[in-house]
This record gives sequence, C-alpha cells and structure tokens, in this order.
Amino acid sequence: MRPDILARVNATNKPFKIYTDYVEDKALEQFAECMELPSVVQGALMPDTHAGYVAPIGSVLKTEGTIFPSFVGYDIGCGMSECMLDIKADSLKSGQLEAIKDATLKRIPIGFKRHNKKQPVPRAITDMSMSGFAKDVLRDQGATQIGTLGGGNHFLEIGTTNDGNLSIVVHSGSRGIGHKIATHHMKAAAIQNTDEARYVNEFQEKNKDWYKACHEGRSSQGKFKEAQEEFVYRRVRARVDNIEDGYPLDVNSIEGKAYIDDMNMALDFALANREAMINNTIKAISEVLNTKPEKLRFTNKNHNHAELIDGYWIHRKGATQAAEGMIGVIPGNMVDGSFIVRGHGNPDSMASSSHGAGRVLSRRQAKEQLDLEEFDECTKHLVANHSDSNLDEAPKAYKDIFEVMENQKDLVTVVDRVVPILNIKG
Repeated sequence: MRPDILARVNATNKPFKIYTDYVEDKALEQFAECMELPSVVQGALMPDTHAGYVAPIGSVLKTEGTIFPSFVGYDIGCGMSECMLDIKADSLKSGQLEAIKDATLKRIPIGFKRHNKKQPVPRAITDMSMSGFAKDVLRDQGATQIGTLGGGNHFLEIGTTNDGNLSIVVHSGSRGIGHKIATHHMKAAAIQNTDEARYVNEFQEKNKDWYKACHEGRSSQGKFKEAQEEFVYRRVRARVDNIEDGYPLDVNSIEGKAYIDDMNMALDFALANREAMINNTIKAISEVLNTKPEKLRFTNKNHNHAELIDGYWIHRKGATQAAEGMIGVIPGNMVDGSFIVRGHGNPDSMASSSHGAGRVLSRRQAKEQLDLEEFDECTKHLVANHSDSNLDEAPKAYKDIFEVMENQKDLVTVVDRVVPILNIKG
C-alpha cells in the first residue's frame, strides 16, 4: 500500500481497519477520499477490496446524519442466497444434471432477458412505503424482472455441501429497479449539494419586472417562488457533471427519507428476486427427478446496502453483514464454490465481512490476459452454459478465495462449503 495515500487516511484521525496487506492504489485513493468526508466517522476495507467508482468495492463506511447513495451503488440489494435440499448429489443419474440445467434455463431469463409474461410481485413489496418515482419503476418493471438472473458476475449454481447434499446458490440483485432508483437519488444528491444561489440570481435577473411586482404586492409571491424553484432545479440538473461523486443526503431531509424508503424496497425486491429463482430451480429439479425436494436450509445476505445501527448509517459496498452468530454466504469462484459462514460481529469491521473473493483482473484485463483453453480445462467438470464470452469470469480473474477467508478469520467462521457441479452465468 502506498504510504502517502495511507497517511491521508491516518490524518483523518478516524478509526479504520484494512483486512489485507495489498490494496491497489486506486482503491486506496478512493478509500482515503471517503474517509476525508466530514460525515464519515469510521471505515474498513475487506480482504476482497478493489477499485469501484466512488467507494471501493469491499468497503464499509459509517456516517452520522447522512446517507450516500453512491456508497451503496447501483445494484441495491445485490447479494447471495443459498438453499440446501434433502437430495444427495450421489443420487443423481447420468444426464440428469444437464436436464436440470435445461429445465432451469426455461424458467429463468438470464443476461438482459426478462419474462414475457408478468410474474407475481409479493404484496408485501408493493405495499411498502416508497416515493412516487419508485412506485412507477416497480409497476413498470417489477413483474417482468422478478426471478431473472442478470449478467456480469451474477450466477446460479447447484453444488454439493460438506455432507453431500445438493444446494442452490444464487448471486443476483434488484435488476433494473435498483439501478433506476440509485440513478434518480444520486442525481438528487448531486443537485442538493450544488450551489444554487447563482441560478436564483439568474432567474430574478431574467424576471426583474415580476420580481418587483411581487415585492410591491402587485403579484403572487407564491407563484414566483414556485417558478423560481422549477427554474433552479432544471438549471442545476442540467449542469451536474458527475452524479457518481460522493454526494450525501441529509437523512432528515425529504429526499434523504425518500432514498431510505426506496432503498429498502429495492432490498426486499432483490431478495424476492433470488427467492423466485431458487423456487423455479427447485421446480426444474422436481420435474427432472420426479420428486419434491424439501428445503433444509435457506440463507440470504446482500452486500450493497445501508443500515441504521445505534444512530449511525453503516454503508456496505460489496461487503456482507456479519453480526454475531449471523449466517451468511461468501462466494469464491465457479470452481472453488461458496462458503457458508457465521459472523463474529467484529466492531473493527462494523460487523462485516467480504462479499466474495474480489477481482484481481478487470473484465478487460481478464479477456486480454487469460487463456481460454485453460479456462475450459479448469471448468470442464461442470455442467454449464458457458461460452467464450465468460472468460472474464474465469477463476484466475479473482483473488485466491482461501487467502481471502484466512484474512477474515477474525470476522467469520466457515460452517459449510458448497462446491459447484452446475454453473449458469448470465
């Protein structure tokens, strides 16, 4: 780690912890910039950390009085769900796993695809408190995107637990809903943190006669103010250069409260999305095996959110909540699988752990540097839907998950591991 950047973090005199010996310069620079913000009071970097766009991936940031949409990111509620079944892997017959893959893909759209027919969105979600904007997004997209996988590093796997049971593991988020909500509120935060005085002056200069008439009582001050506010809003919005800068929202402001409501809705939608995929995968298994699998365990943890704890907002960007005794899921890669863990509630990490292995190569670097034949060789034992385009998801594009787990033994204890036998990528 570069001493000069680390010195900036130290100079804030705020508590922080870094759970790895190596952090790339860009990620450390982003962490320093976040720690220097006035309302940030504590920070931590998980062992899988790497550069993001405002806060680094694998960061945990505690704030007082503010919430940062950019610290949560675009895919609100992106996370992991795992469901262990009462079926033993060694009971599968030849060809059945391939048939399960095909039956699953018939039920679950992947990548940019969505359902052709509307799917049921839980009433508990549609009845949640949310802004009018979020209601419109949920109404327009929710029913066709719930139960869809997405692309990038999102995946659906069937693997084998330590006891030999089949287990379904899903990594996905809130789809287009979370992205639209995040973009909307990042813009609002950018506007809220822009100097509006010059646009007020511009409006009053353009409307001198109206302004004078208002102060002389010859015209409505209310209508003037309403028109002025609309003018300022449009001018500021048009001049916001980068909505991804670290702009905060006051948690007591109207917009801050609206973001919290909308974020919570997206968190619940992301969970419902993963649950729908797990249920459809179970239907596929049932169809192929002519049996009805029973769920023995269900685990869910997201890794893009903010939560209120003891009066402070804990933002996790690519980090998983790991409170004392809490069960979570940490994925590694499509060969080494996922770890089921129990949290320690470590205060230095603000009760958090890594969200995975973390990338060591960007998607572009992976496609330029990794060998396709080697990728095919190391994944040939998997039943999969892979193509050449999945090279950026090769195991070598990620950090060593076993080293990552060793670096966070103060944060979590491994209680089970799911080793993939089927992998579906978006």
